Amino acid sequence: MPQKKAKARQTKKKSVKHRRVVKKKSSRSSPVKKTHFFVKLLQKLRTFLFGFIFAGCLTLPFYFYYLDLLVKSQFEGKRWSIPARVYARPLELYEGLKISADQFERELKYCRYHAKNSLKQSGSYQRKNNVFAVHTRPFSFGDSIEKSKKIRVEFADNQLLSVKTMQMKTLNQVVRLDPALIGSFYPQLKEDRILVRLSDIPKSLHNTLIAVEDRSFYQHHGVHVSSLLRAFWENLKAGKVVQGGSTLTQQLVKNFFLDSKRRYLRKLNEVFMAIILEWRYSKREILEAYLNEIYLGQDGSRAIHGVGKASQYYFDQNVSDLNLSQSALLVTLIRGASYYDPRRHPERALKRRNRILDGLYQQKKIKKWGWKLAKQSSLGVTKKAKGSSHLFPAYLDLVKRQLRENYKEEDLTSEGLQIFTSLDPIVQYEVEQAIFNGLTTLEKSRWHHREKLQSAAVVTDTVSGDVLALVGGRNYRYAGFNRAIDANRPIGSLIKPIVYLSAVTEPAHYNMVSLLNDEEIILKNEDGSDWRPENYDKEFHGIVPIHTALTHSYNALTVKLGMNVGLDKVIRTIKQFGVQKEINAYPSLLLGAINLSPLEVTQMYQGLANTGFYSQLRTLRKVLNQQNKPIQRFPTTLKEIADPQSIYLINHMLKLVMREGTGRSAYNIIKNDIAIAGKTGTTDGLRDSWFAGFTGNLLATVWVGRDDNKPSGLTGSSGALQLWAEIMKKSQAQSLELIEPENIIHLWIDVPTSKQSYEGCESAAVFPFINKNLPSGEVTCSSSFFMK
Repeated sequence: MPQKKAKARQTKKKSVKHRRVVKKKSSRSSPVKKTHFFVKLLQKLRTFLFGFIFAGCLTLPFYFYYLDLLVKSQFEGKRWSIPARVYARPLELYEGLKISADQFERELKYCRYHAKNSLKQSGSYQRKNNVFAVHTRPFSFGDSIEKSKKIRVEFADNQLLSVKTMQMKTLNQVVRLDPALIGSFYPQLKEDRILVRLSDIPKSLHNTLIAVEDRSFYQHHGVHVSSLLRAFWENLKAGKVVQGGSTLTQQLVKNFFLDSKRRYLRKLNEVFMAIILEWRYSKREILEAYLNEIYLGQDGSRAIHGVGKASQYYFDQNVSDLNLSQSALLVTLIRGASYYDPRRHPERALKRRNRILDGLYQQKKIKKWGWKLAKQSSLGVTKKAKGSSHLFPAYLDLVKRQLRENYKEEDLTSEGLQIFTSLDPIVQYEVEQAIFNGLTTLEKSRWHHREKLQSAAVVTDTVSGDVLALVGGRNYRYAGFNRAIDANRPIGSLIKPIVYLSAVTEPAHYNMVSLLNDEEIILKNEDGSDWRPENYDKEFHGIVPIHTALTHSYNALTVKLGMNVGLDKVIRTIKQFGVQKEINAYPSLLLGAINLSPLEVTQMYQGLANTGFYSQLRTLRKVLNQQNKPIQRFPTTLKEIADPQSIYLINHMLKLVMREGTGRSAYNIIKNDIAIAGKTGTTDGLRDSWFAGFTGNLLATVWVGRDDNKPSGLTGSSGALQLWAEIMKKSQAQSLELIEPENIIHLWIDVPTSKQSYEGCESAAVFPFINKNLPSGEVTCSSSFFMK
């Protein structure tokens, strides 16, 4: 037994040992099995890769097709929302034009002309005393193109003596300057750009851009393979996208089609779209789009895009006028408009600009003398960006309101319209100065008023109704409450010429010397109380002729006359003269108890200044599209609203107002040999000071008062008239010569009795009359009173 057990144990140990050996051997793979495993793995990878490539081959054309449609639709469609540009009237130079040398230089500056040592560039000028040499810019007016030329302009005694072309030394009949850009209407995206063509770009800017941003731009097909591989390697090492390796075409794609986030997929799209862009479009088209799209700065909430707008924003010049130094600075900004902002970081910008100039010289793109000259130049940026939208905000407000009658908001902010207006920068400047300086003077003379006075003014052409100038407040450079349009205030005695016109249109009853009694008159108010209109001097003047009543602005007599004529007729006359608002038939209307804005008053007086013809006040002359093609014109329209004989009589009375009545102090400012017509207006409590008047070529309305409606302490004569006279003195106002219509005769009248008299009598004066109603009676004078 013991032997059997020992044998069994020995057999079991062998069996266990054998199993261990077998197990150990089985844990090792044979070379054949290992090779078989890798073969299977490679087969699976190959199948996956072939599947991936096959799927890519099927998908990629569709993806390229999608990107191609995207590129084509955006690049060939409306690429940008272009703000409308608003221009002043162009200045036409001709012999005899009433303009001073200083006014001409100011006009040049409004048009962004710069005083230079030479006239190589258009948009430059030189002045020596009253003689100017000017290199004008080319400009398309839609109906004609004014070519660039060098002219010599000479002035004397506030008048243009001659205009000569310097090259030909011949006398030019008329030279038209390119107009001043006075504003823009911006899109909601707040992107501002001025589209330029490649032909507008100076050679210095073109060469600098290519040398710095993409030297092989004209050789590659959208991408640089070596640059892409280098960028890929740097990105791989960094674990994120840190380099782009972009060509100029890729930069355009990134800015025009894609967002700014750094992702591999966006980079892939950028490459594909750059290739498509180069395949579909010429290098010229791509470069032109780049020049108009690139971001180059920030003006408040508005982004400055493209070299056209950037040139104006930084240098106040057209892009075609840029020199090498300025071109290098614009290219500097491409790498970082904020980082290299020349106004905020001038040293940083100067350093990079000079580095670019050095590179151009090393590449033999510029000559040594040009390199040295450019490096010695300052940055040349203006101290402050001259945002044209802030030049004349009140005037632009009226332009936009009138445009909205024909155009939608999106038309004004995205279609690149070119809007030509009637704004006269010379007159506008004089109005601004008259208001600012005049209010300061009035406040000093009335020092007890702590609240500042405010004012508004409108100036128009007496015939066309063109609005030449408009100021909405003493802070004329800031947008805000536009008093010229929106301040509706009682107009006081400005209504009286309309009341008297309503009377003399009945020649059988009234003429210039008809006698009326200036006495107390009592009328009932709506509440049953008595209304007793008083004269300004608190006195009544008895029997006086009509012309005297208007000349001295008698209130009581005016109310009596208006009631005799009829309130309904007076209201009809007011409506005929362009006042569109509802008017209540209260007797107080006859003394100006009607609220109008300065613009509405100007519209009413336009009919008087234009001899009884209505012409709607306008700021617009024509509108061009982005391609300089006219799409709308705004011609002057005239409509007869009063017979010329009656207007002639009223205007004669308004001239007497200025010579003998409430407006006579204007001649302390304006030279005495000019005839003017107008009327003062003062409201209760001396709250509002008004004056509306006209010369042979200009009509102006001025209001002075306080925004809180408290008394200003000024009459029409002591306030608004003084500002009005300063405007006319500086604005080349022409003497008013009334054109005598048919059926008007002139008679010598004895002033005290209003009866016909004779030339040479001591108290006789000449007055015009409508032939239907002549004064009755006659007086004689002794021969001793006759003039020898």
